[in-house]
Amino acid sequence: MTKKKICVVVASRANYGRVKYLMKAIKKHPHLKLQLIVGASTLLERFGKAVNIIKQDGFTPDRSIHYVVEGENLATQAKSTGLGIVELSTAFQDLNPDMVVTVADRFETMATAIASSYLNIPLIHLQGGEISGNIDDRVRHAITKLADYHFVATEKSKTRVINMGESEERVFNHGCPAMDILANEDLSIDQKIMTTSSTGVGVPIDWTQPYILMIQHPVTTSFGNGLSQISETLHALKSYTHIQKIILWPNADAGSDGIAKGIRQFRENNNRDINFHFVKNFSPENYARVLNNAKCAVGNSSSFLREGAFLGVPAVIVGDRQKNREHASNILFSDYKADMIIKKIAKQLEIGRYDSDKKFGHGQAGQKIAATLSEINIKLK
Repeated sequence: MTKKKICVVVASRANYGRVKYLMKAIKKHPHLKLQLIVGASTLLERFGKAVNIIKQDGFTPDRSIHYVVEGENLATQAKSTGLGIVELSTAFQDLNPDMVVTVADRFETMATAIASSYLNIPLIHLQGGEISGNIDDRVRHAITKLADYHFVATEKSKTRVINMGESEERVFNHGCPAMDILANEDLSIDQKIMTTSSTGVGVPIDWTQPYILMIQHPVTTSFGNGLSQISETLHALKSYTHIQKIILWPNADAGSDGIAKGIRQFRENNNRDINFHFVKNFSPENYARVLNNAKCAVGNSSSFLREGAFLGVPAVIVGDRQKNREHASNILFSDYKADMIIKKIAKQLEIGRYDSDKKFGHGQAGQKIAATLSEINIKLK
């Protein structure tokens, strides 16, 4: 029996965490063959060079493609999308996959979707049907209309995709594959392992002591405000002198230069503050451990709503990047003002751990998606 060739495109550190267990399941499935393309920020040192972690995990990329145009502004984001279409089209022609898998709502995802669609390769879209702030809604819904099969993360998302005109038999809810890591890995913190595997700057973290995790990405629709936005969050965290803070670098969206500049300025102006530690990237498993053991998560990462719900981690979502996204009771929302952020963090620290909410999946999504891909009769819409 000829194996179906499933080409997974991984173009950011976050997307790797979303699809790692799906990639493992495809690789192990007797009727499927994994093809892997890595590109964009996964290849760049300043974003943590996630390709190194991907290779360490036993995956060998079939293609590595650079298509991030320097600048991280609105124009370069559009140009990066166009360059991604050009480069991915060539890669898809060479690899000739039976299906292409793309994830969520980023500009790299859009490039994958357009290239696959124009080459008449059936497109598999993960995490469609969701709503949030930012430009991501328009990108995500556009990809839904380009996709041939949909693997959503929640029942609400499934209903929304069907209401957008997609055939019900092509929409599946097996949950989010990111939950597979949480359900199947040991999420306890080991001081020695975390110290040797984490390459950050600032005073080393004592993983046996409490800490706050912060991840704040740029908001494309309020481009130019990233520096002031991140400065408010960092100064809010500075007021919590009794607890360690772990600051993770932003993603490659338009405006990330402003966020990064704000982090660097804060770091240089507060180098005597012993409670801040700055990290570019973690492996998916180590990130799950860091999030799981945080006393509070602060910023606008979607992982605080997804993985945070599963783990019951208290989180403060700052700004409007995630304002409409489905979430559990572990979330409090704040504007960009430091005073408001301080109050919301204090409330979450007082409340502590929440009950686990598995609205985004129970931890078997990767295997279930791979099984469905092996069984469906591939057809374009």
